[in-house]
Amino acid sequence: MDMTYTDRRRQTRSSVYHYLYDAEGFCTRQSLAQSLGLSLPTIYQNLNELVESGLVRYNGEAQSTGGRRAAGVEIVPDARIAIGVSVSGHHLRFSAADLRLHETAYRSVSYTAYGAEMGKMAADLASELESFIDGEGIDRSRLLGVCVAVPGVLTVDRRKVMFAPTLDMRDTDVTPIYEAIPYPSYVENDATSSGHAEWFVRGARGNLAYLSLEGGVGGSALIGGSPYHGSNGRSCEFGHMCIVPGGLPCSCGKRGCLEAYCSPDRVSKDLGVSLDEFFEELPKHNLEYSLAWSDVLQHLAIGVSNIRMMFDCDVVLGGSLSQYMPTYLPLLKRYVSANDPFSDNADYISLSVLGGHAVPLGAALHFISAFLDEV
Repeated sequence: MDMTYTDRRRQTRSSVYHYLYDAEGFCTRQSLAQSLGLSLPTIYQNLNELVESGLVRYNGEAQSTGGRRAAGVEIVPDARIAIGVSVSGHHLRFSAADLRLHETAYRSVSYTAYGAEMGKMAADLASELESFIDGEGIDRSRLLGVCVAVPGVLTVDRRKVMFAPTLDMRDTDVTPIYEAIPYPSYVENDATSSGHAEWFVRGARGNLAYLSLEGGVGGSALIGGSPYHGSNGRSCEFGHMCIVPGGLPCSCGKRGCLEAYCSPDRVSKDLGVSLDEFFEELPKHNLEYSLAWSDVLQHLAIGVSNIRMMFDCDVVLGGSLSQYMPTYLPLLKRYVSANDPFSDNADYISLSVLGGHAVPLGAALHFISAFLDEV
C-alpha cells in the first residue's frame, strides 16, 4: 500500500531523529541534508518540529570556514525517562534512565518476597515506586513507563509467572502489578532485560547470549538485538540445563542443573559467608574456598561451552557473581577452550559492563526501545 503524505512526513522525521541519535560526531543541518539525501528546507521543517517537541536541541557551532558558523544539532537525552524495577527475593531495585540508557537515578530497597501474595507485593512495589519518583524528582510528564523484571518464566502475554522458585511463585497472576502502577507498565524476565541492556550499551549489531549468575541462574539470547523468547516464553533458561545427570538438587526440583553448581549460593550460603567475605579470603589459599571455587568454574565452563555450541555467538556473564570474576576470567576461558572443538582461546566470553544495575536498566530499556521505534 502506498504511504500517505502523513506517513512520509513521519518517516522523514524519524530518519532525522535516528541519524542524530546514532551520530558519533558533530552534526549540522547541512550535514544532515547531505547524509540523508534531503533538501535543506525539509531538514529545517523536521528539525523545527523535533525542537518544538523537546526531542532535539541546537548546541554549539561548527568551526568557521569563512562564513556564518553552522549550528550544531543533537538529541535531548532526558526528553523522556523510563523506569526499570528489579524484583528479587530480598530487594527491589529501581533505575531511572534517559533515552540513551544513561542511569539518572537509582535506589535499592530491602523487602521480603511474598510468594503467591501478589496483591500485597504489587501494593508495596507501587508505594516504593512513588517514593522513588518523588525522592529523585523525576518528572512524571516525561515518564514513558515502568517495566518490572522478575526472576521467573512468564507466559507469552506477560500476565502470569509460570515458575519463579527464588520468589516461591508458580502459576501466579501478575495482573495486580499492572493494576497497582498508574503508568504504562510491563513485566519481563530479569535475564531477558539485562541481556538486552548489555547488547544495547555495547552498540552491538549481531547476536549475543547472556548468562545471569544471580540467586538463580538464568539467561537470554539477543538475535540481531531482538530477545528470543521461544515458542512458550521459556527460552534460554540456561540455569536449568542438566550438566551432571543425577547431580546436586536444584531449586526447580530436578537434579544436576547448572544453577545447582554455579549460583552465588555455592560460595555464600553453602559456606555461611557473604560473597565479599568469600572473595576476600579466596586469594589467601584457603583450601576449602579454593576447592569450592574451582568446582564452580569447571561446571560454569560446561554451561558456557553448551551455550556457545547452541548459539555460536559471544557470551556475556552477568549478575552478582560476575562482579567478582575479572581476576578469574582467564582461567574460565581455559576451561571453556578445553571443551570447545572450534576455538582455542574462548575470547568470545566477556563480563557484564553494567554490573549490578543491568537488570533494572534492562527493564527500563523496554520502554526506551518502544519509544525509539515509534518516534
